[in-house]
Amino acid sequence: MRTDGRESDNVEDRRGESGRGMPGGIRIGRGGLGIGTIVVALVASYFLGIDPRVVMSVLGGMDSGAPVQVEAPAAPAPKPADDIGRFVSVVLADTEDTWRAAFKEAGGTYREPKLVLFSGSYPTACGMGQSAAGPFYCPLDQKVYIDLAFFRMLQERFRAPGDFAQAYVVAHEVGHHVQNLLGIMEKTAQLRQRMSERDYNEVSVRVELQADCFAGVWAHHAQRVRNVLEPGDLEEALRAATAIGDDVLQKQTQGRVVPDSFTHGSAAQRVRWFRTGFERGSMQACNTFEARSL
Repeated sequence: MRTDGRESDNVEDRRGESGRGMPGGIRIGRGGLGIGTIVVALVASYFLGIDPRVVMSVLGGMDSGAPVQVEAPAAPAPKPADDIGRFVSVVLADTEDTWRAAFKEAGGTYREPKLVLFSGSYPTACGMGQSAAGPFYCPLDQKVYIDLAFFRMLQERFRAPGDFAQAYVVAHEVGHHVQNLLGIMEKTAQLRQRMSERDYNEVSVRVELQADCFAGVWAHHAQRVRNVLEPGDLEEALRAATAIGDDVLQKQTQGRVVPDSFTHGSAAQRVRWFRTGFERGSMQACNTFEARSL
C-alpha cells in the first residue's frame, strides 16, 4: 500500500502509559463462562470487532449494564513517530478523506473518530481496554483502540501478513464508527434487550459483515481517487478476512464449528462482503440487515 499520503491529526499515541484501575471491576453474568467460551470470544474480538466485552455479552456470559467508569488521562498525547504508528496514521487519514466525501455527497457531515495506540491496557469509555482483546471500537467515546502488537500476531499466528491486511483492520474498526454515526449500533444494541442469544448472534454477524463491507467501500474509493493499492494488496486483505472467520477460529480453538454461535461471520461471508464493498464502492450495497443470504 502506498503510504505517501498525509497523516491524520486524530491519532493519540498512548503507548507506554499504564492503564488506570477500574472501580468495581468486571462482573461475570449468570452462569459464567467456561474457559473454552472465553477463548473463542476473545479470539473473535482479536479480529475486527467492537469492544470485546460486547462479544462476551453476546455469548451470554457478561452483564450488559451501564459502562464501567474508568479514569482517563488528561494530558494530550503526542503523534506517533515510528514507522508502524505513522502507517496507521496515514491509513486513518485516508479513511477520513473517503468517509468525509461520502457523507457530504449524502448531505451529511462526517465526524472523524480518534484512534488510540496503547500497550498492555488502557482506560476507555467502554471499560478497561486490554491488549489481549485486540483492536476494538468504543461507541461511547467514538474512538478506535489498537495495541500494535496485534499486527505481529496477525502475521505470525494467523498467517495474514502485509500492510494492507493491517489497513483492513483499521478500516473495519472505522466501519463501526460509520455505523455508530448512522445510528445502526444504537438500534442493534436495543435489540439485544428483547432477543434470544441465538437471534442476536445473527444480528451481531450482520453488524460485523457490514463493517467488512464498509472497509471494502473505503478500499474502493482509496484506489479510485488516490491509487493507493499495490500488487498483492487486495489479496492480503482477503487473506486476513479468511483467517478470521468464525468457522476458522472455532475450529482452531475448540475443534468444531457451531454456526448458531457465530458473532462475526464465516470466512466466506467476510470475504464476500469485503469484496462487495470493494467492487461496488457504495454504502447502499452494504445493507447486510436486509440481505436474505449472507
